[in-house]
Amino acid sequence: MTLFDPPVAGASLRMAALTTFGLEALAAEELRRLDFADPVVENGRVRFGGGPPELARACLWLRTADRVVLRLAEFPAPDFEALYQGVQEVRWEDFLPEEARLEVSARSHRSRLTALPACQATVKKGIIQALRRRHPRERFPESGPLYAVELALDRDQAVLSLDATGEGLHRRGYRRRAGPAPLRETLAAALVLLSRWEPSRPLADPLCGSGTIAIEAALFGLGLAPGRLRSFTAESWPHLPAGLWGEARAQARAREQAAGPAALNLEASDRDEGMVRVARENARAAGVGEAVRFRVQPAEEFRSAQRYGCLICNPPYGERSGQADEVEELYRRLGRTFSRLPDWSVFVLTGHPGFERLYGRRADRNRKLYNGNLKTYLY
Repeated sequence: MTLFDPPVAGASLRMAALTTFGLEALAAEELRRLDFADPVVENGRVRFGGGPPELARACLWLRTADRVVLRLAEFPAPDFEALYQGVQEVRWEDFLPEEARLEVSARSHRSRLTALPACQATVKKGIIQALRRRHPRERFPESGPLYAVELALDRDQAVLSLDATGEGLHRRGYRRRAGPAPLRETLAAALVLLSRWEPSRPLADPLCGSGTIAIEAALFGLGLAPGRLRSFTAESWPHLPAGLWGEARAQARAREQAAGPAALNLEASDRDEGMVRVARENARAAGVGEAVRFRVQPAEEFRSAQRYGCLICNPPYGERSGQADEVEELYRRLGRTFSRLPDWSVFVLTGHPGFERLYGRRADRNRKLYNGNLKTYLY
């Protein structure tokens, strides 16, 4: 059985960034840019190490990860008894206060334990029993900070983790309103990073909806921490060093100031005037209202005299009833419009299986990505 250190000053923590399928390598690249050494890519997660300051830095700065978790223990769990005993081996009193509010989630892959509600109940029972070693009492109030424990079973091997983020990292704190099919902020950031766009180049989204792609590009181009407007579950953990999060936020502000103001060339447009208003509101809330030019314009009217720009868009997929013919005609028009931009890099995210045929040319390459539970491709 492998047990990992609790989150106290000077501790060497084992952490993981959980990601959407297909974004693991991108999250690892982010971690390396943030000076984390040797991140390890696995299915749906990237493992990395560091102390409490690195935990806070990962929460504040990761753009494409869904969550950051603290790994607590790893052990064989072929049956419920082994799971129960393994949970009790963890020194939970080093991680949880007596009044901790517990929430347990579980998932199982190629393991004998598949009854997830029973697994969750077993983990919680084991935690309570272990806490009684330090706090001999019959009942615990669960009136304090939330501690979300995750059990991941893979080939009968159990990994116990503690969620540090609370709401998913796509909840940046700036989206006041959204359209009918909003793009997650983490996926929008991934599109910007996958495009290899540089802040010195023009970037446009002619189907901007609520503005997420342009806003995420602005945050990246201006060097702003994507998590600076929100809070994290781990901020309420009493075991973490005092002042940790204030210091991490101060360092983020200092990093932003050191980068200085950047003149970005970002444009976002949509045919829906109401959505353009929403996009402007969201950009202002994100602190990048002056960095993006918004306008009301159909995508097929997009033109640019600039060269070597980057166009990224997420058009409708046509999955809603009665929308298919309209979407297919839109794709034909986009193919004609974007062909007038020979010097530009064009990236289109869609779940429509006939996109390339309708667009009128084959993509140089494509990449499978998930927009929520919907399988899509970035062309």
